[in-house]
Amino acid sequence: MDLRIALTLISDALLAITALVSAAVLRLTVPEDWQPGQGLKVCVIFVVVNLFSSYLMEVYTLPAESRKRDVFVTCLQSGGAAFFLLSVIYYLDPSVMLGRGVLFLALGLFILYQFLRHVVTGGARRSPFARRVLILGTGELARQLGELLASPSSSYTLAGYLECGEEGVVSREQVIEKEGDLLATAQQVRVGIVVVALAERRGVLPLQEMMRCKLNGLEVVDAPTFYEIVQGKLMLEHMTPSWIIFSTGFRRTALIDVYKRCVDLVLSVIGLLLTAPFFPLVALAIKLDSPGPLFFKQVRVGNGEKPFMLYKFRSMRQDAERNGAVWAVKNDSRITAVGRFLRNSRIDEIPQLYNVLKGDMSFIGPRPERPEFVEGLKKDIYYYSKRHTIKPGLTGWAQVRYPYGATVEDAIEKLRYDLYYIKNLSFFLDTQIIFETVKVVLFGRGR
Repeated sequence: MDLRIALTLISDALLAITALVSAAVLRLTVPEDWQPGQGLKVCVIFVVVNLFSSYLMEVYTLPAESRKRDVFVTCLQSGGAAFFLLSVIYYLDPSVMLGRGVLFLALGLFILYQFLRHVVTGGARRSPFARRVLILGTGELARQLGELLASPSSSYTLAGYLECGEEGVVSREQVIEKEGDLLATAQQVRVGIVVVALAERRGVLPLQEMMRCKLNGLEVVDAPTFYEIVQGKLMLEHMTPSWIIFSTGFRRTALIDVYKRCVDLVLSVIGLLLTAPFFPLVALAIKLDSPGPLFFKQVRVGNGEKPFMLYKFRSMRQDAERNGAVWAVKNDSRITAVGRFLRNSRIDEIPQLYNVLKGDMSFIGPRPERPEFVEGLKKDIYYYSKRHTIKPGLTGWAQVRYPYGATVEDAIEKLRYDLYYIKNLSFFLDTQIIFETVKVVLFGRGR
């Protein structure tokens, strides 16, 4: 999490506390039967729910140029989501319930405070704490990295480019004249990170000067590493086997494997128990809509490229593949009317919880693909087989970050995210994916 987002979350947490305290003071209704510490529990629940609702409704990703009306509507939607979630919590645990007057007043004040905070700070405009970046190189790779820093919401800002023995394609206005060695130049333009973006390094890379930068506290990274940090995916075209071997990440201990399996078991059991009562309704809708079986079974490629049988609710016609295996596409004519609803709501994916329970899949991981497609993609994409070093997932980093695609180019883009997940697998990344999955399901994005 970058500093800008952390500061925004902290400020909103303080605003939520202020709103709750203000509402309690104005209403003068603090329950007399509350036990010591219960007020803290109520406050924590109120703050966490409001922050989660703001994240869910994308208050924190509003562009800087958003109109005030749009900002207010988004904050209002966030308040509505918070009211719904708090109502569910209060129903399950009445001991933490706020009085209706206090709740409405506190939510109203928080919506107002959050709106004013966004207006005053400019929302997603560039953070004053953004790190200044010096890009070593002026070629096509350097230009590509420089364009990544153009977003106002970026945690990095481009200080300029430095020529280093290659033909320049970047704007000459952004090229910095070298003053002394690399360290002196970096200190002069006040950068915190030096990015090496040279297509050809042999004979031109200033190793001694880069070492001086490193030993004097500056961060020095190569282009693939910086691209990964900024984009949340890997730069496949500039990755080498040695980069993978010597980079941090791609480490999975026995503890991580145990953690993943425990999470899979808990979530799959809970998911099946919660959704099982609705299976008869889904079955009836599918049967009334089109002839054919209730479940769709298909062989997919799993961990270690071992095949397994995947289960879903049928969303296509029974004869959908009478002419052989083909990619599913947007607005596919083979999808039935009920199937379209099942796919958009992700209900068709629920039977895969059985695959997760069996151990064929994980709750989070790369999307499982068909053997027919995998063989072709392995020939076209050098690193494609590396996505099968972990179990495929019901959801994943690629699924929530990139829309459904049916081309080799889409497969390459998704692979960038899949390998990023494998490299950076952690509890915190899994938690972020689960939150993003909730947004995908609610708003019908991705696939």
